[in-house]
Amino acid sequence: MNPTRNHEVAGSMCVWKQRGRSRNKMRNKTTAGGGPGAPPHLLAHGPHNCGSTGTDASWRTGRPASHAVDPRAATRDWFSGRLSKSQALPGRTDERPPETGTPELISAVLETCSVLMRHCMTCCLVQGRILLLTICAAGIGGTFQFGYNLSIINAPTLHIQEFTNETWQMRTGQPLPDHLVLLVWSLIISLYPLGGLLGALLAGPLAIKLGRKKSLLVNNIFVVAAATLFGFSRRAGSFEMIMLGRLLVGVSAGVSMNVQPMYLGESAPRELRGAVAMTSAIFTALGIVMGQVVGLRELLGGPQAWPLLLASCLVPGLLQLASLPLLPESPRYLLIDRGDSEACLAALHRLRGPADLAGELAELEQERIACLGRHARRPWELFGNRALRRQVASLVVLGGAMELCGNDAVYAYASAVFLQARIPPDKVQYAAIGTGGCELLAVLVSCVVIEKVGRRMLLMGGYGLMTCWASIFTTALCLQSSFPWMPYLAMSCIFAFILSFGIGPAGVTGILATELFDQTTRPAAYMVCGVLMWTMLFVVGLGFPFIMEGLSHFLYVPFICVCVCGAVYTGLFLPETKGKTFLEIAEELHRLNFPRWSQDPEWRGPGVIQATEL
Repeated sequence: MNPTRNHEVAGSMCVWKQRGRSRNKMRNKTTAGGGPGAPPHLLAHGPHNCGSTGTDASWRTGRPASHAVDPRAATRDWFSGRLSKSQALPGRTDERPPETGTPELISAVLETCSVLMRHCMTCCLVQGRILLLTICAAGIGGTFQFGYNLSIINAPTLHIQEFTNETWQMRTGQPLPDHLVLLVWSLIISLYPLGGLLGALLAGPLAIKLGRKKSLLVNNIFVVAAATLFGFSRRAGSFEMIMLGRLLVGVSAGVSMNVQPMYLGESAPRELRGAVAMTSAIFTALGIVMGQVVGLRELLGGPQAWPLLLASCLVPGLLQLASLPLLPESPRYLLIDRGDSEACLAALHRLRGPADLAGELAELEQERIACLGRHARRPWELFGNRALRRQVASLVVLGGAMELCGNDAVYAYASAVFLQARIPPDKVQYAAIGTGGCELLAVLVSCVVIEKVGRRMLLMGGYGLMTCWASIFTTALCLQSSFPWMPYLAMSCIFAFILSFGIGPAGVTGILATELFDQTTRPAAYMVCGVLMWTMLFVVGLGFPFIMEGLSHFLYVPFICVCVCGAVYTGLFLPETKGKTFLEIAEELHRLNFPRWSQDPEWRGPGVIQATEL
């Protein structure tokens, strides 16, 4: 080899060794000398003696061999102490991790990783447990009541009509004419959506003045009063008590249908906001199924037990009164509406567990500072604001489409629809339970996939499938006299129609008011949405019998047109909100409402409440 080359290589090796010695000296100063970042087992053994025996340890540290530090326990204690003090994430600490090189230290590192994994799993379980309890406590006395009271009225139809006729005959000595009995029954049915309309008007002021959680708790006053009226109506011989009770449970349903999704949407983390808000639809479907099951003739649907059936709405109300006070208020309401940062932080810690809250707190603070000095909007102010035209149009069109698509008509007049499809009368009540079960299953599936598929795709797919099944259902009704199996095809189409409704419109429509509107306009938007929903439900309840009589086999043609309009509007005008913060959604809607000024540098984000008066 070239002597010159050998001399250069030897010189480079010497320089490399000298640099290595310098690095080792610096390491000895910072770790073996008791540096602040060194783990305890390194303080005991030194950086080059991790594998020393007990005798070597006593010689190095001046301690007897029996007092040598166990590297596994020392490493575990060090990492546990670090996590308990600063809640640092694994691999993000400033201190040096323990050096490896021996089997003991490898085992110590593995045990440390196990401790960290258990710590992370505990954080996730704490967050999931509190959030799940909040969802259940809000839902059992919220939208569950809406679905439950909507469906239990079907079972005692004949018994309540007979009670009405008997009561009138006892008072006057003459039976009530059939058309007046039908009129009283129609009023009993229609007072429920009328009460919901009143409740929707109350929901906004209650949510602002009392807060989201307290509004749900106070709302149970109407449930207790209604259950009392239902329970004693037969003994008192008064069908007017049934009518007043239906009005009160309607008020309760109107408040809860607006406040519950607002409360859950503001309490959920961004990545779970859609799924958590969808639970309102899950509890609605669950309430419908439970009402159908409890209303069976074998349970509380008999001629003597129907007052208990109507009064059973008291049970979900008592469950909510017992559980919801133990859970936190909406963090967004506490910070933005009330200005209580300490209560907001405490609520976030309870909902999220020991997770890192810096990002979410920064987002909340940005939203709070964005437009200070603006007041809560009144419902009628939403329609005159150009900056809200896309939001209001989406709320009105899609909210109206959800109520006019024909799904609620199936529940209100399920027996009549199945009888027209030539289902035997003794099987109608079980077929009705199947409809509620289909919607519950579909909403559960939608809750799982909404954060992956997105809101727009679920809405377009749901309305598209509903159009398809309603068309087949109409064809089956027209041909039922030609083929003996057509009635069963019609019943299958009803199940498929409800499944399609549960996949998209049932849950996604309720999220729109939460995600499309900011903190200043959200309560007013829910008031508009509630008034629209209950008005449409009232109109459908009154008009569907006449539609059945006038259109006969073509009764679902108007609903088909509504489904087509809903799918088209969603595809053309509704923005996707999946995985976006409220500020990002507001910025995109600002660009859509002002396309020529989308680059306006003066815009600073959505308005945020400073004063909470309506």
